[in-house]
Amino acid sequence: MTHQLVLKKPLAFFDLETTGINTTKDRIIDICIIKALPGGDVVRKTQRVNPGMPIPLESSMIHGIYDEDVVDAPLFKAVARNLAQFLEGCDLAGFNSNRFDVPLLVEEFLRANVDFDVKNRRTVDAQRIFHLMEPRNLTAAYKFYCNKELIGAHGAEADTIATFEVLDAQVQRYVGMVTKADSGQDLVFENNIDMLHELTANKNVDLAGRIVLNEKGEEVFNFGKHKGLPVLDVLKKEPSFYDWMLKGEFPLDTKRRLTEIRLRMFSNGLNIVTKR
Repeated sequence: MTHQLVLKKPLAFFDLETTGINTTKDRIIDICIIKALPGGDVVRKTQRVNPGMPIPLESSMIHGIYDEDVVDAPLFKAVARNLAQFLEGCDLAGFNSNRFDVPLLVEEFLRANVDFDVKNRRTVDAQRIFHLMEPRNLTAAYKFYCNKELIGAHGAEADTIATFEVLDAQVQRYVGMVTKADSGQDLVFENNIDMLHELTANKNVDLAGRIVLNEKGEEVFNFGKHKGLPVLDVLKKEPSFYDWMLKGEFPLDTKRRLTEIRLRMFSNGLNIVTKR
């Protein structure tokens, strides 16, 4: 491998496979670093890591690394200094790295008591460049899928017609191809509304995403001090939180969904009492 980048210092491209996407709680299980050197040469280093915790099945289904694959791998703290030395004097690059990979890598170094700071390093995110240089808006989609220029963009009728034509073209282009849902499950792209819904729907319980479904299908709060906690548990332990949300500046849809969950809690409670 060689490169055409004009560099004054090494640029380390890296990617992480992890137990999840929480930079505070999750851990690295695989890291690859490709160090581009000034002059065109490239050095590569790959390290499998035991995260010291079970790898969630939904994560394994995405990257294909399971608990048995890391059982004999070293903990991150055992390889941290070696990795830090390999990255010494390097700027950093990745894909969506500024939002995820860099923060998680720094957390792992800090947990291993290795001083790794990015203050004096330049960080380059190829995903950000991609989004800046290749717009992902309706005008770009219309050009890509339909090979047409969108005249009258941001007018309701023009945008609606373009969206109709784009989806129609997407179905024709991708039918029969395999893609992955957010859950990591393989989906065969079909000309079928149920499949299209499954592919594009989010896990929001309310439209604003203040309440979402976790991996178990439980409704959990997605903000504030109770983020990640089941709504039912919070309402049982802290009933006043319901009143606070209803009086707060939350969307009416959020309040409606919260009320539905609260009423279901009372209904289940009454059912239990009746059975006794």
